Amino acid sequence: MTDSGKAKELGGKAKEALGAVRGDEEQKAEGRQDQSEGKARQAGEKVKDALGDLKDAVKRS
Repeated sequence: MTDSGKAKELGGKAKEALGAVRGDEEQKAEGRQDQSEGKARQAGEKVKDALGDLKDAVKRS
């Protein structure tokens, strides 16, 4: 993964804002899509972290 979920989300916000300034609906939509992908990556990272914590807890018990 080349960039984190947060970076993808922030990039999407910037792209959406630029699209709004330019009046470019397609760019705005791409920005919203990037934001959604970023949020999904962040959720996946949280699940992965939680599973790792659970695995560690099971090993310790």
